[in-house]
Amino acid sequence: MSYFVTGGTGFIGRFLVERLLDRGETIYLLMQEKSMERYHALLERLGASEEEVVAVTGSLTEAGLGISDTDLAKLKGNIKHFYHLAAIYDLNASAEAQQAVNVEGTRNAVNAAEAMQAGCFNQVSSIAAAGLYRGTFREDMFSEATKLDNPYLKTKHDSEKLVREECKVPFRIYRPGMVVGHSKTGEIDKIDGPYYFFKMLQKIRNALPQWVPTVGIEGGRLNIVPVDFVADAIDYISHAPGEDGGCFHLTDPDPHKVGEILNIFAEAGHAPRMAMRIDSRMFGFIPGAIRNGLKNMPPVKRITNALLGDFGIPSSAMEFINYPTRFDSRETERVLKDSGIEVPRLESYAPAIWDYWERNLDPDLHKDRSLKGTVEGKVCVITGATSGIGLATAKQLADAGAITCIAARTQETLDEVKHELEAAGGNVWAYRCDFANMENCDEFVQAVLADHGHVDYLINNAGRSIRRSINLSFDRFHDFERTMQLNYFGSLRLIMGFAPSMLERRKGHIVNISSIGVLTNAPRFSAYVASKSALDAFSRCAAAEFSDSNVTFTTINMPLVRTPMIGPTKIYDSVPTLTPEEAADLIAEAIIYRPKKIATRLGTVTQVLHALAPKVGEIIMNTGYKMFPDSAAAQGKDQGAEKPKVSTEQVAFAAIMSGIHW
Repeated sequence: MSYFVTGGTGFIGRFLVERLLDRGETIYLLMQEKSMERYHALLERLGASEEEVVAVTGSLTEAGLGISDTDLAKLKGNIKHFYHLAAIYDLNASAEAQQAVNVEGTRNAVNAAEAMQAGCFNQVSSIAAAGLYRGTFREDMFSEATKLDNPYLKTKHDSEKLVREECKVPFRIYRPGMVVGHSKTGEIDKIDGPYYFFKMLQKIRNALPQWVPTVGIEGGRLNIVPVDFVADAIDYISHAPGEDGGCFHLTDPDPHKVGEILNIFAEAGHAPRMAMRIDSRMFGFIPGAIRNGLKNMPPVKRITNALLGDFGIPSSAMEFINYPTRFDSRETERVLKDSGIEVPRLESYAPAIWDYWERNLDPDLHKDRSLKGTVEGKVCVITGATSGIGLATAKQLADAGAITCIAARTQETLDEVKHELEAAGGNVWAYRCDFANMENCDEFVQAVLADHGHVDYLINNAGRSIRRSINLSFDRFHDFERTMQLNYFGSLRLIMGFAPSMLERRKGHIVNISSIGVLTNAPRFSAYVASKSALDAFSRCAAAEFSDSNVTFTTINMPLVRTPMIGPTKIYDSVPTLTPEEAADLIAEAIIYRPKKIATRLGTVTQVLHALAPKVGEIIMNTGYKMFPDSAAAQGKDQGAEKPKVSTEQVAFAAIMSGIHW
């Protein structure tokens, strides 16, 4: 006797076929002509021949599965088990497509099984057949299903109903839970169910250290099972004697809540755990009409869609956050007793699931996230481009094929850099500009627009830093004026000049090089930090206005970088700093990914500290202030050639607070 399988090259199907192949019987697979490459891929995967696994041409949506009379004659009376797995498992598929495949396809499969005189019809249904039943849904329950408004839930229920009412062949029904990857290898072929939240966890991991507690949701219990358990259980139960007419829940008898699941995968992916989880049921006292009204307000919908879109979570997935159904699986447990087949705990195989997703299914793996793929042929303006961070960035942009517009005060240095970058194959345009001079800024904007018509990326890098205590600055008000003039007004003038064409084209990105000092409130840098804070604040306001225009801002709160700007402060020779090339890598990240902000984790932590415990943050900053003296130049003394001595205590403190200006 042989087996007939629909959906045999699908996710569950190929694991089931592998189990059936071990039984030494011939397996017939329903295959469309256009999908034969999947058939051959399965043979290669299994190491099977075309005689062991035979392709039968047909289609799920045709009467009798579209099987020819010749093939049907060969199959008639020769099929011991008919396994029907083919279906649409996509919440976002159209209602018409799901009706055609899930319901009418099942009807065609039932008719084909009857025509073959199959010994048993094995219907792989789903826990979705229960709808959104509130409470425990037993294996002997069916008509009790409720809330079947969702097309996927309804068609899975209706297809099972069809088998129960119309199938003349003895049948067995299987209702798997949410099927995830293999418990040993993590293998899966699509993003679905809990996988929708992996990108969110990954982004949180990249933003926060693993030890930082976060706030999440609690939600209902999601019944998750690995594909190897499902395939093993179907194979075993279908061959168990005396079980015709039974329905079997292939589910976890002790499922986790959504919040627990997210924490399990957070741990697997080395992301922060959600220490505080909010149960949405606590808002049940708010009338439904008010909740729905708030949810459907345009700003709320827009924010929700933006967040879900950023994390790659379809809105349909949110319907199941408070999943109300639990599944009794006593019949399944009875049959599988002594078989050695049982559901493994999610904690035991979550690392394999996460690892396979991150290595094979992460959507970002298939996007061109290179600098070249982002800026090639695009007009990129970088100010302060003849030394330090600006020069390193200009080199990266030119190497990536950008139309690189470099700007600085000194024409001779500009010419040298332009020659160097062009010799390496770059498309470089040089513009002399003093960005502390507003007329120069306007002339620069006009020149760039005249040459190129628009700007795709503006990197406001030119800046001035002054390291001097306030008590040494009472007679130096001009320090505050000149830092504000260059760092704030100069950058602002360029933004105001280039933004109109960006808004008109609905395309553009502005990268502002700010400072970690804005987050840490660094002492001795009051003039510098104030000027950078002003630019940060303007950018946040402008981003809110431009939010729906595809003109975006990234603020980089840059840690200490070893550039000519910090050269006069000799004590920095002995503290940890970034190289200009490492700083340029952060700018490349800003250009490629367009985040709202880039900051070191230490910078973010200190910002949080200042918000939650400002006095503690103030004391830490004061400790550094007392520990690191003003430079000789700031004190009006001759600095001389002797390098200042640095104590072990200072080195240790600077290492702990790496990247912060002192």
